[in-house]
Amino acid sequence: MISKEDADTLKQLSAEDGLKFISEKFSEGVVFSTSLGQEDQVITDIIFSNQLPIKVFTLDTGRLFYEHYDLLSKNNSRYKIKTEVYFPDASDVEKYVNEKGINAFYHSVENRKECCFIRKVKPLNRALENAKVWITGLRSEQSENRENMPVLEWDEHRNLYKYNPLIHWTYQDVLDYLEEQNVQDLPLHKKGFISVGCQPCTRAIEPGENPRAGRWWWENSHKECGLHTH
Repeated sequence: MISKEDADTLKQLSAEDGLKFISEKFSEGVVFSTSLGQEDQVITDIIFSNQLPIKVFTLDTGRLFYEHYDLLSKNNSRYKIKTEVYFPDASDVEKYVNEKGINAFYHSVENRKECCFIRKVKPLNRALENAKVWITGLRSEQSENRENMPVLEWDEHRNLYKYNPLIHWTYQDVLDYLEEQNVQDLPLHKKGFISVGCQPCTRAIEPGENPRAGRWWWENSHKECGLHTH
């Protein structure tokens, strides 16, 4: 367990020191989910460069950009540590596609959320089994839903701590780290894709748009897939 004193200490630490603190506090059960976005590349670099005992995994939805796979391969080569990959259940995908259509997520918010649940949420739940701390790359700037998220929170739904080491970082902070540490990122970011999800569900954003405006661009919603709404 994390005491109130530990939680207060964690809030004052840098992302790197915070990740070290968490990994020392828990000998096992600390995991990090990366979508291979810029924030997640920062955390991946901190974890692997410091050889922290934190399990790093990603979700392959089956609808990602080619650039995701290329960057995953480059990460594995650079750090000499493989990121674990979780896939959706094939029978769930087959049932959804055969009953509703390959691109049914365009037809309604309900269909889109069901697709996200099958391809993201269920695999994530498997990846988080027995986890004690779930590390994320969330930042408060990214969306209204994330504005008031704390550095550390208790996820009642999943019965674990959720640690957001970059929650108070600005986008410029992220870019500065990537440049200073020579960390590679998705080429898509330079083409206006700031928040990158599945290929058919992501578009480039216009100058001044919210970073997540390009996600599920055809609908008016909170721009969340269900991973971080509890």
